[in-house]
Amino acid sequence: QPRSRGLGAVYKRQSLSTRSALAAHLAVSAVALAAALLLVGCANPGPAHTPLAQTTPAAAGLTAVTTDVVAPSQWWKALGDEQLNTLIDTALQGSPSLAVSRARLEQAVALSQVREAANGPQATLGVDATRQRYTANGLVPAPVAGNTYNSGTVQATLSWSPDFFGQHAAELQAALGQARAAQADAAAAANTLAAQVGRSYVALARLVAQRDVATRALEQREEQRKLTQERTSAGLDSQVELTQAQAAVPDARTQIEALEEQITLGRRQLAVLTGQAPDALPQLTPRLAALQPTAVPEVLGADLLGRRPDVVAARWRVEAATQGVNSARSEFYPNINIGAFIGLNSLGLDRLFNGSSRQMGVTPALRLPIFDGGRLRAQLGGRAAEMDVAIAQYNGAVLDAVKEAGDAVASIQSLTRQQALQDEAVASAEKAYRFAQERYRAGLGNYLVVLSTESQVLAQRRLAVDLRARQLDTRLVLMKALGGGWTDDTAVLHTAAAH
Repeated sequence: QPRSRGLGAVYKRQSLSTRSALAAHLAVSAVALAAALLLVGCANPGPAHTPLAQTTPAAAGLTAVTTDVVAPSQWWKALGDEQLNTLIDTALQGSPSLAVSRARLEQAVALSQVREAANGPQATLGVDATRQRYTANGLVPAPVAGNTYNSGTVQATLSWSPDFFGQHAAELQAALGQARAAQADAAAAANTLAAQVGRSYVALARLVAQRDVATRALEQREEQRKLTQERTSAGLDSQVELTQAQAAVPDARTQIEALEEQITLGRRQLAVLTGQAPDALPQLTPRLAALQPTAVPEVLGADLLGRRPDVVAARWRVEAATQGVNSARSEFYPNINIGAFIGLNSLGLDRLFNGSSRQMGVTPALRLPIFDGGRLRAQLGGRAAEMDVAIAQYNGAVLDAVKEAGDAVASIQSLTRQQALQDEAVASAEKAYRFAQERYRAGLGNYLVVLSTESQVLAQRRLAVDLRARQLDTRLVLMKALGGGWTDDTAVLHTAAAH
């Protein structure tokens, strides 16, 4: 009986000891958990940031209807000039500036693929071999100490960081946003390049037309000089009229030479824009009459913003910056990494593949931000500022797009009214010229009056050339402002990443 009570006391003491140990363990765990929560609380992200407001189509002055005129794909073909079609196609294939945009797109896509690959499980296989002499006076004991041995390791490692708090997803979306923006930037660069080639072509055609008018003006002044010289010899005019007529001839030649210089420079500019040598287009002579004006929209709809690659690129940068903020905020939460390894290791290569050389293990890891609260809050603030910059740039891109398109429409409408007035002026000048010719044939006037009247006709032709060139140039600006026939294909990157 006493022994029985003694055993019971032992069991009771052991039970009390076990419960005390369990209670102590729970207490330590609770204290550790509380300490961890307190330390995590030290890395507080602070108050939420209120981002800038994005402008709306209505605030930018766009209507809710769809734009009634849309720039077609390869809009330049509507101008009806095969030379221009060839030049723009050449530019889109070989321009160095466009090659830079494409290379940046490939770089951005590659970075997004790197980010996507980094979010999944990572596996590596390593094989190492070493020949080493071990010091006799170090930590390694005999018989290794003081001798030279071969050692080898064959090890496979697997690691994975679960995305419990959305950091990896945010980083991937940020990278995809930058890639989509780069894709839209490449389309914007192609649109801008096509417009530059078209506008340079129209400018060259204007110079050629002005040269034709200047050539006729030179012929007219030669006739005036010759006629004035005859009249001076006959005593009908003085040396004053003759000197004036003679001075007008080199002046006309100077104007032609200036136009020839501008034509040469225009050809060289077009050659470089198309990715060719500067002297590759010495005979290019475009004609304004060969270019046909394109249609003009009556109103600008909200769908304009979806057709402009530069605006779409700015919108994707806002998305990327927003995801950057989400990624920076997730830095305040624990980071968990699960790792494992298995392999073979031995001192002596002859025993490397023995069963006793195997090694394996797991390496779970938990990282908590403790005293990095200031650094993380600064990083989050920087990302928030980047988002505000992206939003402000997007708002600016929207306003610039609406202004560019609206300005082009307004200019075209004004030029249409100017064209009507110009037609009246040309008709009047040509009518006066016909009357002067009829009077001269009837013997009622001299030929100097005919030539003087023709000067007014030539002046109106110069104005007509400039006006037609401006009409064509403004329509090219409008085609660019309407997006150049681009359709948003940036979602393809998301589909590719998903697979």
